[in-house]
Amino acid sequence: MRAVLINGSPRRNGNTAMLLKKVAEPLAAAGWETEIAQLGGRHIQGCRGCGQCAETRDKRCIFNNDDFNEIFARTVDAQALVLGTPCYFTDVSAEMKAFLDRGGFVALMNGGLYTGKIGAAVVAVRRGGATHAFDSINHMFLMSRMLVPGSTYWNMGYGLDPGEVESDEEGLANMRQLGQVIAWLGKAVAPHLDQYPDALEGSI
Repeated sequence: MRAVLINGSPRRNGNTAMLLKKVAEPLAAAGWETEIAQLGGRHIQGCRGCGQCAETRDKRCIFNNDDFNEIFARTVDAQALVLGTPCYFTDVSAEMKAFLDRGGFVALMNGGLYTGKIGAAVVAVRRGGATHAFDSINHMFLMSRMLVPGSTYWNMGYGLDPGEVESDEEGLANMRQLGQVIAWLGKAVAPHLDQYPDALEGSI
């Protein structure tokens, strides 16, 4: 089993990255292959609404002049996708929003590439707004017919300066529990993943 954890923060080693690492630890301990991919700070343009991915259906966005297709391909090959973002004005980072729009649409237009995968959102926040950012990510997961696991609380960690989130003991415990739940869910559904898309009617 393989999990791709995407850091949507421009800070490569900031609080969002630290939360994702905590999620990855129990997954690795359970034998999963884990990868943390850096999204923030790379060139990811927003969706242009051109609809060409519905025409080509080649599992790619038609625009190849940025880093989207490379990162998207890694998520398609994974069984679990964990998207992490800092909270900017009560929502996800600009890079994460671009990935949600393009990734979600390309996946849907290619027969539901995310169907049956496990999807979890993680948010690093200074004080308020994390629940909205959390929901923004989950909206794409749910529309993509992904499996969204819960944990002991909403998946958020509190901290402003890099490393400050490590003092949020409840937040870190939640991340570890999330990783354990993903590992458990992956084991439970693994024998049925190939059947799930075929069992649904009305696939795009």
